[in-house]
Amino acid sequence: RFFEHHPERQVKLPVIREDDLADLPPAGLQITRYMHNTPLNHKSMQASGNWGNAVAAYLACTEFVDHCVGVMLDALDASDHAKDTLVVLWSDHGWHLGEKQHWAKRSLWGESTRVPLILAGPGLAKGNCLRPVGLIDLYPTLTELCGLAKPPQTLEGHSLVPLLGKPGAAWPHPVITTFQQNDHTLGTGRWRYIRYANGDEELYDCATDPHEWHNLAAQPEHKGMLAELREHLPKVNS
Repeated sequence: RFFEHHPERQVKLPVIREDDLADLPPAGLQITRYMHNTPLNHKSMQASGNWGNAVAAYLACTEFVDHCVGVMLDALDASDHAKDTLVVLWSDHGWHLGEKQHWAKRSLWGESTRVPLILAGPGLAKGNCLRPVGLIDLYPTLTELCGLAKPPQTLEGHSLVPLLGKPGAAWPHPVITTFQQNDHTLGTGRWRYIRYANGDEELYDCATDPHEWHNLAAQPEHKGMLAELREHLPKVNS
């Protein structure tokens, strides 16, 4: 029944540019070609006429997951623990459905690194927060919300409690995602910066380029922004 809600002929396909890969450095191109020697690549999806079918299946699977979450929440609401339980919902990675001619996770662009993150429970403010945060922030957040002792070790994550009380609060921490050793992407909300292990770079102004079509890393006017973002790269890469 979930497939019935998403007829293939009615699904909206991702918007792509045919020349989107023209400004990518070699390391970025290598990622997009990861699936080129398998049946799951963009040209094959287009040639076989299965692009819409794949998107419809993805939407149906997503709705099925939403249904399962609803079943669990209904059970929680019917229990004695509804008023003293914190609920956290997230996923492990995003997925390209043809964006950047890519069909997989395994990238440092927004389609792969962006995931849902929802927290709900007693005392938490309602609303949407547009600040960039990472799943690494969940442990210190839950430690604080549950009144547990702070861990003795230094954590790389940051408690999200200030944002849970005021979603629009200032947040100076860029979010970091790592693909392989020394392959990192930083997100600040406006900017996405990618640095590969071989030194290749990408820079996108997500305010004006939400699809990440225009790599600005080679443009002289953005040297200052590149230098600022490089300072946030992990100092330890084990």
